[in-house]
Amino acid sequence: MADRIITYGDVIDDVVAIPDGPIRDDTDTPSSIHSRPGGSAANTAAWLGSLGADALFVGSVSSWDATRHAQLLSAVGAASELHGSPELPTGTIVVIVEGQRRAMLTERGANTLLDPAWVTDELLSSAAVLHITGHALLNDAGASGIASLIARARAAGVTVSVAPGSAGFIADYGPSRFLDAMAGADILFPSLEEGRLLTGLAEPEEVAAALGFTTVVLTLGAAGVLVRHGGESTGVHAVSVPVVDPTGAGDAFCAGFLDQWVRTGDAVESARSGAAVASRAVGVIGGRPQP
Repeated sequence: MADRIITYGDVIDDVVAIPDGPIRDDTDTPSSIHSRPGGSAANTAAWLGSLGADALFVGSVSSWDATRHAQLLSAVGAASELHGSPELPTGTIVVIVEGQRRAMLTERGANTLLDPAWVTDELLSSAAVLHITGHALLNDAGASGIASLIARARAAGVTVSVAPGSAGFIADYGPSRFLDAMAGADILFPSLEEGRLLTGLAEPEEVAAALGFTTVVLTLGAAGVLVRHGGESTGVHAVSVPVVDPTGAGDAFCAGFLDQWVRTGDAVESARSGAAVASRAVGVIGGRPQP
């Protein structure tokens, strides 16, 4: 049976800045600054590859950057189909990390060219899961393109999972528009903040039940995860570890979940696996495993 997991969405060059103290206006703040590859969908593929899964990332970078990003993914065990732009730069994010909180300054660059048609029916024929990240909606194909991709995946017998992206993105895009675009998906991975925006509700169990997807995996930060599947909700504890950089923890969680899901189809065990991989992610700087 097919066990490939395709991730579709952004790839980014992250510049991660960790100030030694409070940021001071109009003068220097001593900091630790690191350049790392990132992007939610590419990060999830990287973590999947590091787990030994058959992972394929589909995305867009600057033409002159394609080889470098393909090699970065290959180094951690993930394959890629990168579409190069001769005009636009690879997307870049400046991530400012202060404890467990981050501020992100984003230029999407070549990610704006993402096209759902790049995930061809031939690719889907070898896949068990298609994982889509929310920012893939911000392109010319828009919601109709994503809806068509989800329909093609479902017709091919492929499970579709969605990571919304961020609360800020959902607020800007519109909660109802987002849910309409992703309506055919099977698994949704919202944070509690994202879930509250999407439903207008506050309590985790109410949020998970109201979202209406077959499987909702609601991440609660240090409080763990709430899994809603088959009409039942189950809590899963977070793995408590020192946090170096929270960047990419959600992407790593999705990877751990989907890797186990393809093996067992057990949503609760998959969430436990996701929590374990996320605990590894917060211990490294940047959003991906080290080669």
